[in-house]
Amino acid sequence: MEKNIKLLQGNEACVEGALAAGMNFFAGYPITPSTEIAELSAQKLPRIGGRFIQMEDEIAGMAATLGGALTGKKAMTATSGPGFSLKQENLGYGCIAEIPCVVVNVQRGGPSTGLPTSPAQGDIMQAKWGTHGDHPVIALYPNSVQEIYEVTIDAFNNAEKYRTPVILLLDEVIAHMREKVDFDSVKGKEVFDRKKPTCPKDEYLAYENTEDLVPPMADFGSGYRYHVTGLVHDQFGFPSNNSEIADTQIRRLLNKIEKNKKDIIKYEEYKMDDAEVAFVAFGSTSRSAKESVDKLRSEGIKAGLYRPITIWPFADEKVKEISENVKNIIVAEMNLGQYVNEVKRVSSDKCKVDFYGKINGHLITPTELTNFVKEAIR
Repeated sequence: MEKNIKLLQGNEACVEGALAAGMNFFAGYPITPSTEIAELSAQKLPRIGGRFIQMEDEIAGMAATLGGALTGKKAMTATSGPGFSLKQENLGYGCIAEIPCVVVNVQRGGPSTGLPTSPAQGDIMQAKWGTHGDHPVIALYPNSVQEIYEVTIDAFNNAEKYRTPVILLLDEVIAHMREKVDFDSVKGKEVFDRKKPTCPKDEYLAYENTEDLVPPMADFGSGYRYHVTGLVHDQFGFPSNNSEIADTQIRRLLNKIEKNKKDIIKYEEYKMDDAEVAFVAFGSTSRSAKESVDKLRSEGIKAGLYRPITIWPFADEKVKEISENVKNIIVAEMNLGQYVNEVKRVSSDKCKVDFYGKINGHLITPTELTNFVKEAIR
């Protein structure tokens, strides 16, 4: 039986995963190191009847992505750090208007123009709090080319299922590396489409407080009329200053994610059963951490790895459980300390939490982590 395997770059795998999930609209603006995502989308979408549009800037790219999604398209945009900053206002609009889409951020060194061709993990907290106000966030973080393909499908599924923008964080080094991708790995995987209204057109409430907290979404042009705004709004979509309506709406936005964390949160554990020292790492850094675990084990140190694939929402219960069973947690990330603060929030009173960071445009190596652990546990 012939295997369906290809050698792909990470950015290529992202596009292939998006197409497998049903992407049929892409809007964006080219920026290193995500440009290949736009280029390949421009090549492939017209062949399947989809649409690609290059906008004049990143702000417009996000706006067009939301517009495409409102017409019923499965929409995606891609960018890097500076562009991700520019997208934030419209990303917040997508959150409050509950517009499903996928925003890919292939991270690079910052701030500002920073290190355009070097890896970094500096947008972790921006993914959570980049736009203002209380709002739900789903952010996913694969660590291999194979996983980029698979997790991109998950990103679209989460966007459609929970009617929200979903952020896909990639590392530059994985976005540009080449590894084999087995397309059959997702055989049988369900692909979700947004829930559509079935009520009479004159009874449709676009922002109804439904039992599952995710109201049906009608396509623009389908005959269901509703108002879309960035203001707090009632169930019809019309702006409202009513404090009860504001409280109900914002809490529903948050709860539709918080109450479904078991469905949304994914992670990998490596040799954690008897671990006394646990790495918390993601993306390319987690690959170094896994190798360091093996090295430390060979020297008699019981190390393990917890790798969040879902960065946001944060897996409070899981991290708390880990902290109750190990002596040390080592959080490794290519920044000066972002995710570590969340780990400390739920575990610092239960075990020692140390941080290893790096911001010079070079990867964190297994040797660096191994040596750091030996110093930390002395």
